[in-house]
Amino acid sequence: MGGETGIRVEDVTMEFRRAGEEPGSLKELLVSGWRKRRPQTFRALDRVSFTVEAGEVMGIVGANGSGKSTLLKLIAGVLAPTAGRVVVDHSRVQLLTLGTGFDPELTGRENVYLNGALTGYTREELDRRFPDIAAFSELEGFLEEKVRNYSAGMVSRLAFAIATAREAPGILILDEVLSVGDLFFRQKSEARIRQLIHGGSTVLLVSHSPGVIRQNCTRALWLDRGRLRRLQVVCQGLGAWAAVTGLDPLAEKLGFFLRKTFCRLWGHLPRGRAFVRGLFPGKPGARAENGKKSGRKGKKEEKKT
Repeated sequence: MGGETGIRVEDVTMEFRRAGEEPGSLKELLVSGWRKRRPQTFRALDRVSFTVEAGEVMGIVGANGSGKSTLLKLIAGVLAPTAGRVVVDHSRVQLLTLGTGFDPELTGRENVYLNGALTGYTREELDRRFPDIAAFSELEGFLEEKVRNYSAGMVSRLAFAIATAREAPGILILDEVLSVGDLFFRQKSEARIRQLIHGGSTVLLVSHSPGVIRQNCTRALWLDRGRLRRLQVVCQGLGAWAAVTGLDPLAEKLGFFLRKTFCRLWGHLPRGRAFVRGLFPGKPGARAENGKKSGRKGKKEEKKT
């Protein structure tokens, strides 16, 4: 790391204006006296300051609505702060967030070029990387279909493959990108992210999973309602966050192990499907079959009578 600063956030405040509620009827309009309500101000970030050294991998945690995505957009240059400043070389920043820039009326192939252009790829670069994108997303047979016919998991897999197709940038910002697809695709995506992380980039990683933060980051930044609650070594920061939110890292690991074991039994072991179904004898399918049989018997009895 050598003490060189990759990102510096200095006393940053971000506010959004929310329009007041408009009267919904003539009665409300008359009661309000034709007075126009003043717009309200919502403070998404409140005087946040921190630095990230070049080559460091920092995790960002916090509840939904705490300002994590707003902070990432400020660092990426998508938004400008209301107060304070962000010191970073925006030409070296790549913000990786899934699902942006997709047109449901276009095919998967067309969306690769559309989304790639929005994230900074050239046409020649997309032509060269298209086979890798198709192979990584595992959608080779569906790229001529319109995206409106895709499932949410298929869209996420395609978006992830596009976003991670190029080499590691100088500053990489990851906004909840490790929760895409099924278990097996998630393992593949985590391996791809580790390649980018250990390629020498400065990385900001947003995740709701303490395990992901612990495995990849050296420090953890905790945002709470727009304010910087803590910035510590990853073990201490996650411990404080888990104590408040009630998230138990050990329980999370146990849950991941059980899900992984379940999927392996279901799809990979001989007769695994029958074994797992045997654990749950009261299957809806069996009840449906019994219902059909009893219905047939009832009809036969009616005919006899």
